[in-house]
Amino acid sequence: MPSLPWSDIDTVLLDMDGTLLDLHFDNHFWLEHLPQRYAELHGVSRAMAEMELQPLFERHAGQLQWYCLDFWSAELKLSVRELKQETAHLIALRPDADTFLEALKRAGKRVIMITNAHRDSLSLKLERIELAPYFERLISSHDYGYPKENPQFWDALQADIGFEPARSLFIDDTLPILRSARDFGVAHLLAVKEPDSRKGPRDTAEFAAVEDYRSLIANL
Repeated sequence: MPSLPWSDIDTVLLDMDGTLLDLHFDNHFWLEHLPQRYAELHGVSRAMAEMELQPLFERHAGQLQWYCLDFWSAELKLSVRELKQETAHLIALRPDADTFLEALKRAGKRVIMITNAHRDSLSLKLERIELAPYFERLISSHDYGYPKENPQFWDALQADIGFEPARSLFIDDTLPILRSARDFGVAHLLAVKEPDSRKGPRDTAEFAAVEDYRSLIANL
């Protein structure tokens, strides 16, 4: 586990899904629950539902509409919001994420959530897990019109909150997003070793990764 130079970090930027919250909820919803309910609602087999959905998912991955519940509701002719409510009991905090957030707050760091989640997804999760009090701002990429994968997101974030990339830490579970942040100049970057508690550890490529949030705050 990397040791962070906390004296060189003023701003902590945190992703939500897979970083603070267990990605199991999202993976289960998109890969299991949605295909099953799509099949039921449209009167097709589960196999046919997956054949229809997979190309759509691949076509829009990494773009803003991929994260937009309004887009998918219109595209799939069903209410994604209502279907997400059906599995909301699976929304869960990652181990010790709240301990980490509390320590950041006590240390006086500027803590800002930046998520690609649609505002409706964000609201659903905040109803289940009390995260808002830990943050100065909760920013959805939909506020800016660009996903975090896009360099223009970072320009918009800079214009909005005025952070100093060289003195910022960003933690995210998506490697293309971390690379986008690195290209913008964010100096301290961490991936997440096990974003989905049901899928085990994964390769985080060139990025050091969080395995245990308690180890991050040892020298905070």
